[in-house]
Amino acid sequence: MKNYLILFATILLIAQVSFAQKSTLQKQGTATQLLIDGTPFLVLGGELGNSSASSIEDVERIFPKLECMGLNTVLVPAYWDLIEPVEGEFDFTLTDKIIQQARQNNLKVVFLWFGAWKNSMSCYAPLWFKADFEKYPRAHTKNGKPLEIASAFSENVFQADNRAFSQWLNRIASIDKEEGTVIMIQIENEIGMLEEARDYSKQANALFNASVPMELMEYLQINKDNLHPKMLEKWQKSKYRTQGTWQEVFGNDIYTDELFMAWHYASYVDKMAQSAREIYNVPLFVNAAMNSRNRKPGEYPSAGPLAHLIDIWHCGAPNIDFLAPDLYDNGFVDWTAQYKLPNNPLFIPESKATENNGVRAFYIFGEHDAIGFSPFSIEDCSDSSESSFVKGYVKLNEIMPLLTHYQGKGIMNGLLFDQENKERVILQDGLKITCRHNFTLPWDSRAKDGSVWPEGGGIILKIAPYEYIIAGNGIVVEFEKEENNSFNNQSLGEDGFLQEGTPVGDDTKKEKKWNNKSRVGIGSVDEMKVNSDGTLVYVRRMNGDQTHQGRHVRISVGDYKTLYVKLYEYK
Repeated sequence: MKNYLILFATILLIAQVSFAQKSTLQKQGTATQLLIDGTPFLVLGGELGNSSASSIEDVERIFPKLECMGLNTVLVPAYWDLIEPVEGEFDFTLTDKIIQQARQNNLKVVFLWFGAWKNSMSCYAPLWFKADFEKYPRAHTKNGKPLEIASAFSENVFQADNRAFSQWLNRIASIDKEEGTVIMIQIENEIGMLEEARDYSKQANALFNASVPMELMEYLQINKDNLHPKMLEKWQKSKYRTQGTWQEVFGNDIYTDELFMAWHYASYVDKMAQSAREIYNVPLFVNAAMNSRNRKPGEYPSAGPLAHLIDIWHCGAPNIDFLAPDLYDNGFVDWTAQYKLPNNPLFIPESKATENNGVRAFYIFGEHDAIGFSPFSIEDCSDSSESSFVKGYVKLNEIMPLLTHYQGKGIMNGLLFDQENKERVILQDGLKITCRHNFTLPWDSRAKDGSVWPEGGGIILKIAPYEYIIAGNGIVVEFEKEENNSFNNQSLGEDGFLQEGTPVGDDTKKEKKWNNKSRVGIGSVDEMKVNSDGTLVYVRRMNGDQTHQGRHVRISVGDYKTLYVKLYEYK
């Protein structure tokens, strides 16, 4: 009987912990999934503009619109200067209102702590903090100029920042532990040094000229075979020294300055993360401004949680769950690939708000098993049901159970095309799957009217041999045996047939001989809806003009569909 009581008590304790922990991260195959109440959840988010959550009136006006846009999550700043306007006196009115409005509009919340740093600067620190520069010192340039950037080397700075952060988290825990509206927290915002690659204050210089912490050296040695290539290259130049100053181990350049600064930013953030774990244990992340456009450290926010610094951040901030990129530059496909790593799931907390964001969300969920996607200044976007972005989020909400079921199993690909990058070939299980932008077909006049092509994108998911789900907007997909060579290379006209026929008596075209091997054809294409349990519901058959009589599978530009495709073999 005693053993049964112990077992019951243990089960009860586990249940209570599970109840308190509403959102967690969990591995499924190669994917890291966000679970809410034990159910996988994709963040179809939007981040508010920097000032859009600084008044109750704005929050009440904006949140109903977000639900109409198909969002399930809103990313919202939490402003230190408004939370602690007078030192030691805290005001949580905005936090309470945000959580209340989120619940009323069926939204989850990811809070962004705008504390000691926001986009490198200390612009959201309270005035009492900014003005007392002797107690709360600033970072300095090499020539001694003080910056409006709080010093990461000051214990007073950390204590003030962390005290406000902890008080704020305690408030969230007191009103949200049962509801679980707040599902993740970002600590600081686009942390990093500007003007210089590192802080040159007296305290920073002393630590820079001291030995590299043994904690970091041991981490590099243990993980040598899995280090980021940039980190390994930097360390290799000293023949993998295991002790010494920063310059002795990593060389004398601004990139060593950046490594040093990254270590101290990461260490600072990790101490804040430890506070969060004790108070309200939800997934934690940090975001990075990109090192793009050939800029050097200090020209971009140096030492932030960038991909090439992932080893420094993982070692210095083990309580942070992932590093997240803020994507505003061109090259979306290349940037996302840098952040989907075996030791870092992809989550995009900020992206430039465009009509293309719907297909970009499809792409990252299909290609990178992403946790979520979030355009910036979302309140300025259209909530029209005809908006391409809204259509995309509505369709992703519908197919979410299907995507989360197959994440991490290596059977999904994302597609993303534009006017320059029109085609992708996927070789899978003996099949050659050619995927293209829908405007590569001859019959859509918008392809040739001189306007810029909207991005087309989607997901192709193999659910069984010769059975696929294709979902998205503005894509066309063809299937053939990898061993076969297609004979259909001629130019087609708007009717889908040959542009021009062969003149009578023209014998210049030599006949090609078939290799007598089986071919693969499209048996059927059905438009489907997806139930909340992931099962498929038939809508209509699409075997006619919509597939060019079985030649391809396509979804037109401006239309979002989910198609079930069944292939077959024939000779």
